[in-house]
Amino acid sequence: MMDKKKVRDYMTYDVVSIDFHGSVKDVIEKIQKTHHDGFPVVDGEEVVGYISARDLLFVQLTTPIEQVMSKNLIVADPDMDINDAARVIFRSGIQKLPVVDEKNHLLGIISNSDVIRSQIEHVSPEKVFNFISTLKKLYGVDPSLNRGTVPVNDLLPTQSKIYEDELEGRMYEIKKGLAEPIIVVKRPGKIILVDGHHRAIAAKRLGIMALDAYIIEIKEEIELGMERTAHAMNLKTLDDVQVLDYARHPLVAITHRLVRRV
Repeated sequence: MMDKKKVRDYMTYDVVSIDFHGSVKDVIEKIQKTHHDGFPVVDGEEVVGYISARDLLFVQLTTPIEQVMSKNLIVADPDMDINDAARVIFRSGIQKLPVVDEKNHLLGIISNSDVIRSQIEHVSPEKVFNFISTLKKLYGVDPSLNRGTVPVNDLLPTQSKIYEDELEGRMYEIKKGLAEPIIVVKRPGKIILVDGHHRAIAAKRLGIMALDAYIIEIKEEIELGMERTAHAMNLKTLDDVQVLDYARHPLVAITHRLVRRV
């Protein structure tokens, strides 16, 4: 299956932080020096909060940082899918997520601008060719690549869950003519959906019968690993894919860490 973009691929590693034991005056000086509007607050290597310029309004310069910083912290893991990080950022209304390891040590930061940058080439020819190269190595086949349309109802999904908020975004893109092609593998009797599950189900909801696609065609009669995975998840049609509401998104529970008061 195609490689997923991770937070580690787009986050800023050289992150500016502020010491937990400082005061509001220290934060103001760092804002003036760096022109940043907020900083992760660290105690040693551990992230214990976040402080932004708006937290400093009507606060005395000598006020300890711990009294004004946000302790109810949302963080990201470096191996998180960039699309999931985007969902957390935009749904929560925050602009930056500190990126931490399993010990809550600061590794970097991912911002909404980083997320936007990651989406500029959502489906690139390079990714398609990399997937073709993987097929050649795994199965000894020589696939051909075409651009065309595929019937939505004939697609075999390989992903068991999608999210309602992203689905709404893909429906908007389709209505505006902005949707990117999906990626499929076509072999005798099967059209396997590799990338574009949200787009495919959005099209189905809109009553669209065919979608633009990069079609990777294999003439050999072989079963791909992703087909076996789909069978194991009991996926036969797009109707078998579960659509989750954001409120039940597992990453909210995973990334939302109530940082202890030090």
